[in-house]
Amino acid sequence: MAPARTDARRHHDPSVRGFASDNYAGVHPEVLAAIALANGGHQISYGEDEYTDHLQRVMHSHFGSTAETFPVFNGTGANVTALQALTDRWGAVICAETAHINVDEGGAPERMAGLKLLTVPTPDGKLTPELIDRQAWGWEDEHRAMPQVVSIAQNTELGTVYTPDEIRAVVEHAHGLGMKVHVDGARLANAAATLDVPMRTFTNALGVDIVTLGGTKNGLLFGEAIVALNPEAGRRMKHIRKMSMQLASKMRFLSVQFEALLAKDLWLRSARHANAMAQRLADGVRTVDGVEILYPVQANAVFARLPHDVTLRLQERFRFYFWDEAAGDVRWMCSFDTTEEDVDAFVQALKEETAR
Repeated sequence: MAPARTDARRHHDPSVRGFASDNYAGVHPEVLAAIALANGGHQISYGEDEYTDHLQRVMHSHFGSTAETFPVFNGTGANVTALQALTDRWGAVICAETAHINVDEGGAPERMAGLKLLTVPTPDGKLTPELIDRQAWGWEDEHRAMPQVVSIAQNTELGTVYTPDEIRAVVEHAHGLGMKVHVDGARLANAAATLDVPMRTFTNALGVDIVTLGGTKNGLLFGEAIVALNPEAGRRMKHIRKMSMQLASKMRFLSVQFEALLAKDLWLRSARHANAMAQRLADGVRTVDGVEILYPVQANAVFARLPHDVTLRLQERFRFYFWDEAAGDVRWMCSFDTTEEDVDAFVQALKEETAR
């Protein structure tokens, strides 16, 4: 019997790309190079390394001198940890019904953080002061979880982007009611690329208290960052991060990825490209009979409705997900490595399957 092979080898075709998720994409070559650069020798563990120290200064250039950054492993961990820093044991978080923290994190904010999510239906994934008021009440009622935080996503789970004025209205209203504001920024770079403004323009400049900044969806191997913009929000973060199992021992490899992404313009180049590919995709599918674009295409996502049988056949050729199978709704995502050829091939396949 021949011995099993133990050497690493490629198990996939790197030419294959789909439209299921920007998490499907690999690691940006500049990020891989940064990881290799940080390797070798010994560095202090648990965030006391030179790379994590330097990352603080990089983040200051984006979010102001009072921002304190805490790298973590993943997006769910980032949101759960950040929300714990803003809430008491009896606290609640107001969010859109479609928010990622409500529909895509397996109940982790409620189960792991012990907080209550108070959801609000929205037409486009965005909260407004009027919508917030549907759940912003009962602070002194011991029978109701106390609303303490408003959580918005930029961009939203439906691919829509808040304008700075819209976020300002949310922040001022929430603060006026004594609540803090959390921004789920898994795709914050895509929103900044769409708005063509620095990330600070719609975060710390408007009084947002804490941001969870995405990295994995924008070309990192792994990792997200919690950015405490309000110093009070970061006061207990070191302890909460550890208790939430989000403290990396070899944190230099998390931090150096964000340095590669944010020290120059890689974050923006990658986000702009992903957004442009989504616009190209939307423009292409709009010409196909029987396909309806559901929401404005403002970042790197396209939501569409098409016949169920067409979707099933198309999924045999390209990977993507139903968003609401009963309604025939699907989501197509573009990433930093999506090419024009990928998009054009997908549009052509859609035309072929629709014509059958």
